[in-house]
Amino acid sequence: MGDLVLVTGASGFVGSAVARKLAERGDRVRVLVRKSSPRTNLADFPCEIAEGDMRDAASMARAAEGARYVFHVAADYRLWARDPEEIVRNNLEGTRATMRAALAAGAERVVYTSSVATLKPVAGTSVDETSRHDETSAVGAYKRSKVVAERLVEHMIAKDGLPAVIVHPSTPIGPRDVKPTPTGRIIVEAASGRMPAFVATGLNLVHVDDVADGHLLALERGRIGETYVLGGEDVSLKDMLGVIARETGRRAPRLELPRAPLYPLAHLAEGIASLTGKEPFLTVDALKMARHHMFFTSAKAERELGYRARPYAEGLTDAIAWFRRAGYIR
Repeated sequence: MGDLVLVTGASGFVGSAVARKLAERGDRVRVLVRKSSPRTNLADFPCEIAEGDMRDAASMARAAEGARYVFHVAADYRLWARDPEEIVRNNLEGTRATMRAALAAGAERVVYTSSVATLKPVAGTSVDETSRHDETSAVGAYKRSKVVAERLVEHMIAKDGLPAVIVHPSTPIGPRDVKPTPTGRIIVEAASGRMPAFVATGLNLVHVDDVADGHLLALERGRIGETYVLGGEDVSLKDMLGVIARETGRRAPRLELPRAPLYPLAHLAEGIASLTGKEPFLTVDALKMARHHMFFTSAKAERELGYRARPYAEGLTDAIAWFRRAGYIR
């Protein structure tokens, strides 16, 4: 019987990939899931389900009891909410409760899943872990929430002896994106022929299973208090859409749109969303983020952890195949 490992967010995209990798290597995996969370991603590997909420100290204490290792992967990953501060509260208080529970349980090592959202893009280069946002420079509630949560973890490492390693996944793609994530929505829309145009931006794409491998490497080889980017390849949105078009036998979009005229549409979409409660495809914060090419380097993780990532196109192929099987793409 392997070590008992707690994984939060295991019903989601990255969390389920991490939990599956742990189960494959023989660990006893306990997953924290909310009562309302879908269990689709938990069906094909052995795990113990602990129902609870990352923001609730009591349920976190129960979930962490006896765990040798804790992976805090859960996050409120939305680029829009009726109350944007709800995203900040959820990610900050969820992280606080999880880290306190890990300390109280005597966990030997914690891997905290931050995000490249906490890193500041710089034009013309792929930035590393040293290019840091603060609360004022981070665009939107989600990025701000990850900044304040990461600073909390760093404070607890320094002041409370929290034995944590911090990882920064870039933009994961691949199978089992059940929600789907904002990037997964782009893949579905493009593969369905519903993205006739694009804006000039760029992002770093990485297969979700490589991100999961990076989490395990951080557990085994990461230095407490250090941060590691877990990325793949820097890609323009135009090139990403071109690969999706080839995979699906569609014509790649050729119309490049300026961002400025899209802002009124984004405000309109958010206004409609405030009435329906459904997250809009186009948001003001997403347009603001698109001003930057969000390019990152994983050199530190490659050097210190032995991290490697496959070509991003393989992630797109796997994502499209899974979305088709799951009925997202018809």
